[in-house]
Amino acid sequence: MNTRITQRNFDLIAFDWDGTLFDSTQIIVRCIQAAVKDVGGTVPTDEAAAYVIGLGLAQALAHAAPDVPPETYPLLGDRYRYHYQLHAHDLSLFDGVLPLLAMLKARGYLLAVATGKSRHGLDEALQSVQLKGMFDASRTADKTAGKPAPKMLHELMTELGTTPERTLMVGDTTHDLQMAVNAKCPSLGVSYGAHEAGAFAALKPLHIAHSVQDMHGWLVQNG
Repeated sequence: MNTRITQRNFDLIAFDWDGTLFDSTQIIVRCIQAAVKDVGGTVPTDEAAAYVIGLGLAQALAHAAPDVPPETYPLLGDRYRYHYQLHAHDLSLFDGVLPLLAMLKARGYLLAVATGKSRHGLDEALQSVQLKGMFDASRTADKTAGKPAPKMLHELMTELGTTPERTLMVGDTTHDLQMAVNAKCPSLGVSYGAHEAGAFAALKPLHIAHSVQDMHGWLVQNG
């Protein structure tokens, strides 16, 4: 019997990307605002723009720009991608993420990404040599149902052979934690991303980490 596996509380840890592993929240907010301005919509506040992070791009932009007509959504999406690409090289992993992921891999966890990014955007982000082979699977909003629908997690669990109670979802938004609830998975919230930690209570995460180092310590003790 593999005692390392039986001693763990989880087999699969699924991470959101932006605002959880990747330090991109403020740039995404600015890009959403710039895109809405470009198409003549009412520019959303920082809070409103941050709220939609984690949703699929079309869903996020529609929510952030309710006065923009649906026929303008393709242009809105194009303008968002334009502004985001201008800052693509400004983005980086949060400090401590690589040691965290390396520790989890060394302990035998399955690791996955469940993100509102596009498949192209995630694949581009994962080109880093340091991330090669780090994740066992991933799902993006444009290739399955967006958050908070549970389909991403259902597909990851099926692909990797895990069950809801053995799968932990980690994310920085209520969309991530609600997806975990919908999939009947436990969750861990992080407060340093897009949503305020106070919004997480109703979704009952096992822990709210206030830094990557906090998350690292909790997973060592409780993962």
